[in-house]
Order: sequence, then C-alpha cells, then structure tokens
Amino acid sequence: MFIFCLGHSALCSAEKVYDFNSTCLQAYQEITKLKISSGLALIEKARQQNPDNLIPLLLESYADFYVLFLNEDPKEFDLRYPRFAERYALLQEGPRNSPFYYYCLSLSKLHRAGTAIKFGRLWDGGWDFRKSYQLIKENRKQFPHFVPNELFYGSLQAVIGTIPKGYKWIASLFGMRGSLTEGMRIVRGFINSNDPWAKAFFNEAAFMYPYLLFYLENKKEEALVFTQQRRLDLVNNHLHTYMAANLAINNKQSEYAKNVILNRNRSDEYLKTGIWDFELGFTKIYHLETQEAARHLENFLAVFKGKFYVRDAYQKLSWCYYLQGNQARAEEVRKNILKRGGTDADADKQALKDARSGKWPNKLLLRARLLSDGGYAIDAAALLQGKTEDDFDLEEEKLEFAYRVARIYDDLHREDDAIRNYLIAIRLGEHRQEYYAARAALQIGQIYEKRGQKALAISYYQKCLDMDDHEYKDSLDQKAKSGIARCKGE
Repeated sequence: MFIFCLGHSALCSAEKVYDFNSTCLQAYQEITKLKISSGLALIEKARQQNPDNLIPLLLESYADFYVLFLNEDPKEFDLRYPRFAERYALLQEGPRNSPFYYYCLSLSKLHRAGTAIKFGRLWDGGWDFRKSYQLIKENRKQFPHFVPNELFYGSLQAVIGTIPKGYKWIASLFGMRGSLTEGMRIVRGFINSNDPWAKAFFNEAAFMYPYLLFYLENKKEEALVFTQQRRLDLVNNHLHTYMAANLAINNKQSEYAKNVILNRNRSDEYLKTGIWDFELGFTKIYHLETQEAARHLENFLAVFKGKFYVRDAYQKLSWCYYLQGNQARAEEVRKNILKRGGTDADADKQALKDARSGKWPNKLLLRARLLSDGGYAIDAAALLQGKTEDDFDLEEEKLEFAYRVARIYDDLHREDDAIRNYLIAIRLGEHRQEYYAARAALQIGQIYEKRGQKALAISYYQKCLDMDDHEYKDSLDQKAKSGIARCKGE
C-alpha cells in the first residue's frame, strides 16, 4: 500500500499542465517587445517554478520565430528550426481538455510555417499552415468561448480569403476556404474585447491587426491611426516600432517612419537586427539623401544573412551611386544583385530582372518615383512640371511618365486627373511586362471603391487581375482580390 501511494504520488506530480501564469505572461510581454534574452530568462524561471508546465515551450516557439523571421540567419535556422518539431511533440503531452491544448499546437505549427516559408521551404510551410488552421478551427469548435482563438482564426480566415493566384495552389490543395469580411469581423471582436486574455495578448494583436487593415482592407490611414489611438509604445516595444515604421514607409510617410525608428529605445536588451538600417535606408533614398541612404543600406547588407529583400536593397544602393553620378560604383553594386539574395519577394524579382536587362532608369523619372514613394508628392510634381510624353524617347519611359504623373495626382487628391493619366498608362502598358498598367487599374479601382462606386471598382480590380505576365503580379493580384472581396462583402 505504501509503495502504491508513492507510485501514485509520483504519477500525479508528473502530470503536464498548461499554466499561463504571471511569470509566463511576463515572459510573453518581453518576447513580444523583442526583448528576447530577458524573455528567455523568465521562461527558465517559469520552468523552475513548475517543470511540468508546457507554456514555456510555446513561449520558446515565439522567441525562435521572431529571431528567425527577422534575421534569417541560416546558422540560426539550422539550430532553431528542428526545435519546432521537438516542442510540438512535447506540447501533445498536455491534457486535451484544456483550451490551450490545440491552441499551443496551432501556434507552434504557425510559427514553423512562417519560418519555413521565410527560408524557402514553401511545401513544408504550406502543410504546417494547413495544420495550424485545422487545429485552431478545432479548438474554436471545442472551446467557443476561449477568446485567444479569435485572433488567429480570424487572421487566417482573412488571409486565406485573399490568397493571390500565384499561391492559390496552397488553399486549393489543402482544402482551405476563407472570408476576408468574416475574418476581419472576428479579429476586430478580439481587438475590442475586454476579456482578460484579449488584454493579455494585446501586444501581438496590435502588431497583426494594422497589417490586416493596411494590406487586406486597404485602410491605410486607419492602420496608422490605430497605433496612436491605442497609444502603442513605439519606443520600448520594438515589435510595434517595426510595424509602425514599416507601414508608414509603405504609406509614403517617410518622415514619420524615420522619426519612429530614430526614437526607439537603443538598449542592448533588444534583439539585434539589421532591419533598422534597411528601413532607414529607404527613408533616406526617398528624400534623395543618397549618401545617408547608401550608408544605411551598406550597414544592412553587411550584417544581414538572409535572402528576403537583399536584391531590393542592392538595387536601391546601386541607385544611390547612379544618382550621384558614380557609374562605376553603381555597376559594381549591381553585380551583387545577380549573385546574392532570393526571388520570393516581388521586389527582389524586379531588382533581378532590372539588373539582368543591363538598362538604367531615366534619372528624372527615377528621382520623381523616389520622391513620390516617400510622400514628397509636391517635390515630385515640381520635377515633372512642364514635361510631356514627347520629352521621352523610349516607349517604357512614356508609359512610366503617364503612370508617375497619375500617382502624383492621386497623392495630391486630384482624383479625376489621376484617373485620366492612369487610363493612359493602361492603354500604353496593358500588354507589356512592366507593372504600371496593372497598378494603374488597381489604383482606379481603389478610387472608385472609396467613392462608393463598387461596380466600377470591381471592374478595374478585375482588369488588374486579368493582366498576365507582368512585374509584381502576386502582390498586385492579392490587393485586387482583396478589393473585390471588400466590394462584394465576401
């Protein structure tokens, strides 16, 4: 009897649990600020407090995901990637009657999927993405009142509902169907919830939600306003700093992005990453500060070990020297575009294509493009003042001029003038490989959608989708598909 009691006691003490206690929550907060080292120290503390608690495994998954996703270091990948499968197996030892059982498994698979895709393992990433979706869907079915489900289920629904044609095989092969409208409704419910779990996981939600608003719902201003309304700490939370700066750059708000990056907490407690130099390089070249831009881009390229946006960075660096009149250095930098980096991102594909062509852009149009992309529309307009198509000899330059003028009018809220010039760009370029015509159709669609003319908007979004074999095909298709889904309420 005594021996039985001892055995029974040992068995009970070995039962695994999912206890997201205060130490684990503190670790989660640190990791989702990109204070990885202090987060890992707290994970170890939680493990000492209860060796049978499985939540530290989930938190380690977060840490590995952020390190690998942001820095893309192949050596770190070799070390950390196998841990996802090891942790997944251990997480399965917990009680199935806990809402954290499928939740932890789903997030573990999602972290692994994002990492696999970032390192070019698209097939592995696709399968993990499918499994993550199935697991969170099952958890939502079994525990419908467990609020943490909503953030990830809603986000996956929205993303799956707008997968572009180039990646449609993932959704069709894996039998996944999504809805942008329903997915965003669910995510918004999480964002506005007073549930204690929604408040606890707000760091992550406040990072994801603006991206969904920006790219899927085309609510760019609302995405950036969200960071101010919710008073996100853009100084001490580097994940939020990155999100705000990145979205601002993509919304032509370079000055704001630059200030956000420069005002961040510079403590060594945060994950060391080259992304800050990458982003600063863009804010500088968009203001034609080519020497400063070159310095930041060279710093990024010196430390970054990954493949995403490397060719893009080399292209921007080559443009710095090209605009400075240092053609020899520009040619030397351009050679690196042919040798280093990946082609998964549309910007990298474009950089490689341009480098292989051997051609250099028209300097006037390049300056206007950079200023326009940076949010300096008035300066860009001044550069092109008095110019017409006849001032350009090449057909692609005439096309780019029409498109560039349209984008500048668009930024200056002269929408009718913008539409008139976008239509010229479509006429000149719909059967060419440059992206200008497809992007022009997308922009017209967005103008009409904003005006409430949804049938017209859909027709131009469809026109964008119907154009084949052009640059930035996947990213433009996703934007057009999202536009149609919004207009139809799907």
